Amino acid sequence: MKKLGLALIMLPAVWMVANAQTVGSAGTSLIGQDSTNKVITTAVPFLGITPDSRAAGMGDAGVATSPDANSAYWNSAKLAFIDKGYGVSASYTPWLGKIINDMYIFYLSGFYKINREQTVAASMKYFDLGEVQFNQGPDPADLLGRYNPREFAFDVTYSRMLTEHLSIGGALRYIHSNLTGYLSTNAFDARPANSVAVDFGIYHTKQMVWKNSNLSWGATITNLGGKISYSDANNKDFLPTNLRIGGAYKMELDALNSLMFALDFNKLMVPSPYPGSKSKSMLSGVLGSFTDATGGFTEEMHEITISMGTEYWYNQTFAGRLGYFYEAKDKGNRKYLTAGLGFRYDKFGLDVAYMVPTNKRENALAETLRFTLMMLFEKKSKQDEEAVQD
Repeated sequence: MKKLGLALIMLPAVWMVANAQTVGSAGTSLIGQDSTNKVITTAVPFLGITPDSRAAGMGDAGVATSPDANSAYWNSAKLAFIDKGYGVSASYTPWLGKIINDMYIFYLSGFYKINREQTVAASMKYFDLGEVQFNQGPDPADLLGRYNPREFAFDVTYSRMLTEHLSIGGALRYIHSNLTGYLSTNAFDARPANSVAVDFGIYHTKQMVWKNSNLSWGATITNLGGKISYSDANNKDFLPTNLRIGGAYKMELDALNSLMFALDFNKLMVPSPYPGSKSKSMLSGVLGSFTDATGGFTEEMHEITISMGTEYWYNQTFAGRLGYFYEAKDKGNRKYLTAGLGFRYDKFGLDVAYMVPTNKRENALAETLRFTLMMLFEKKSKQDEEAVQD
């Protein structure tokens, strides 16, 4: 259970603590961040938390890796190249487990390949923040009651091949965030928040001659949508609109062994923190996000995070993964190593990932584990279906 004072009921602070992406109370850093730095904050940051174990094991890289059942989250365009007919995946992550025992993220996704060129998918991401005790003020006896904040997002995705090597994709997302219920005080009235957002992605993959290798690249803009409010039209915050660009290179070492390297670059397409930045419209905030940092070009470059990872497969059955995530010190200072294991047998798959922060300060994300189960199926051809009927 967590106890929060009235000051912490203010919604941006709840987002910060719940997602361990910015500073905690009294300037205490949860993950090695400094409250004097220019950390970008948005509403519903749970949308940016890696949901699946495969990408988590590779330092959160996934925009150009080979498609799988969780591709809709990383790049909707990848699904057009998936080599299975349909499948489903479920992921579970205990969040901030070192300091909170009842917070978790659950992600459920499924896809269906309509034909060789087209694939559709649907997914749901659910974030349970655990039980919270709200206080009116510093007096522990001045209670407002207990509540269990929850957030979720539901997506539908469409992906289509344009050529033998190129595909595009898009997703429509409904977002619901209920952090305080309908809490009412003398200072404000809170309510659940809702918004709608879209994703756009592009993916290119091509077989290379050398070492029977494959080179892929991808780009996607995610969570592009209207600002969200927990109170009234005068208090709105940006969604975590994000630009992700990256590549992946896979080579077949021999008939049984393969190795892939992936590299992603991310930038939040929301205003840099400066006075009045939150008053911008959604469109002006997104379009100006590459040139508005008060520190100029250097600060803009610091807003880019880097994810890199490698994946080894033996006989398409056992996988080992390593990765690294880097964020500039003045923009959050998240730095961590990741590791993961994977197993595939027939239609069944299991992935596990583990995070090891490299910051010297105590890190609330330390020892984060993720678990993913999946089932993948081949789609029957018309000839097979006719044979079964006969």
